[in-house]
Amino acid sequence: ALPIFAPRSRWPYLLAQCVKERPGEVLGLQTKVGLQSRMGLDWIGFGYAALVASGGVVGYAKAGSVPSLAAGLLFGSLAGLGAYQVSQDSKNVWLSLIASGTLSGVMGYRFYNSGKFMPAGLIAGASLFMVGRLALKMFEKQHGS
Repeated sequence: ALPIFAPRSRWPYLLAQCVKERPGEVLGLQTKVGLQSRMGLDWIGFGYAALVASGGVVGYAKAGSVPSLAAGLLFGSLAGLGAYQVSQDSKNVWLSLIASGTLSGVMGYRFYNSGKFMPAGLIAGASLFMVGRLALKMFEKQHGS
């Protein structure tokens, strides 16, 4: 702990030492040991969310498509929130699964009708990948515990 009556010139040094030795105590954080500290972020999920949101922005920038912008930002936000939920609890895949499942259906249908890879084929493929990945996560959790 920091001595209360330390000279002013020593405060930065003492604070740095305490943060290095016990960061949770000094910063007022409770460090969790166990499941939370071992789990990482769902980087693939966040990357997928960024791809979807940026696709909507690019669609608006190139073609002036407001529905593309709205759908991209909506589904990108849902996918990002779902990735955050999966990062917190690996069993909580439902929001990600709903967002990627809906996009795989809608964009797969558009790709089937147009035959154009960009953007419908790319988003449909990425969404199918995410559906498969999330289904595997669900399957592993059911049979792993």
